[in-house]
Amino acid sequence: MENVLIIRYGEIMLKGDNKSFFEAKLTKHIRGAVKDLGDVKVYKMHSRVYIDVEDFNADEIIERVKKVFGVVCISPAVRFPVDFDVIKETALNQIKEEMAQRGVKTFKVESKRVDKKFPLKSPEMSREIGGYILENTEGLEVDVHNPEVRVYVEVRECSFVFTKKVYGFGGLPLGTNGKALLLLSGGIDSPVAGWLVAKRGVEIHGMHFHSYPFTSERAKEKVVDLAKILTTYCGRIKLYSVNLLAIQKEINEKCPEEEMTILSRRFMMKIAERVANKIGCDALVTGESIGQVASQTVKGLHVTNAAVELPVFRPLIAMDKVDIMDLARKIDTYETSILPFEDCCTVFLPKRPVTQPRLEKILRSEALLDVEGLIESAIGDMEVERISLDDE
Repeated sequence: MENVLIIRYGEIMLKGDNKSFFEAKLTKHIRGAVKDLGDVKVYKMHSRVYIDVEDFNADEIIERVKKVFGVVCISPAVRFPVDFDVIKETALNQIKEEMAQRGVKTFKVESKRVDKKFPLKSPEMSREIGGYILENTEGLEVDVHNPEVRVYVEVRECSFVFTKKVYGFGGLPLGTNGKALLLLSGGIDSPVAGWLVAKRGVEIHGMHFHSYPFTSERAKEKVVDLAKILTTYCGRIKLYSVNLLAIQKEINEKCPEEEMTILSRRFMMKIAERVANKIGCDALVTGESIGQVASQTVKGLHVTNAAVELPVFRPLIAMDKVDIMDLARKIDTYETSILPFEDCCTVFLPKRPVTQPRLEKILRSEALLDVEGLIESAIGDMEVERISLDDE
């Protein structure tokens, strides 16, 4: 009898002739997630991934694997040759463990006969196993609608018995859908936006804008901390840090005060696009949401969008703030995001920022600036940092 983790994936099953490519990517990422835990055997078989585990390291492996995009759920199970007497006894032992640990009083057996040569059909298996459990326990009842515990039995090339399903985030394996550059601020929204795009298989890198020394070193460190949290889902990230202060000073000196935010935003997009093209990213990602701040009105987004030609992914565009915050808590970025350090958007903040900008007017203001020179200078002073969990 062996302890294994059964790892299931969902959307990958729909990939037709490309399925093996997605499976290989997923298996590779799962191996990468557990590689520092010793000699952990990860292998694919019959449209599932399995990991052989010892009791002492199963919980740690599950915690890591459930963060791998593409994983739908994980079950710690026991595997053994097909023998119905052993199946019944194993199911009984697992339900006794649940009774001892959680005091459960109701259960249900769910059987699956994948090997059609096995003489009992799935409903017959469930009835016989359930009857055997009832005969050998006290104070336990069957509840087919809302049981406290489900005992899962599968008969395939061998038998599997388990009682738990730990759910992952689903999605598609990282690196199966190109690469994008995330505009990563220190706020709540942008880490969530990057996480959502990465969940669809897009490899992401980050670009952070700051206004040092008007903004603090601690504000920059906070963004690095957020990037580190994202690496637990997204693997290594290159973080490009750009000082926007010279550009902001130029705008403040030569352009209408109310246009500071929208003009700064257009510069960020232009700089991000320039860098994205250099490093092979095919899109930009932002944490913008309609109406959340002055620059995120529909007209504001149109003017911002007009600064670049690359596609701009805004996965939060129609989400309410409370929903974004809930997701930030779920992926563990929230507590870092709310740390009270200022970002570049607070520098030269206009008293009455324009909320309904007209593109032609913004372009006239932009013409007052040495746009190309300012962009080249900012990129020339850009810092690049490789963010990895290995840096801990």
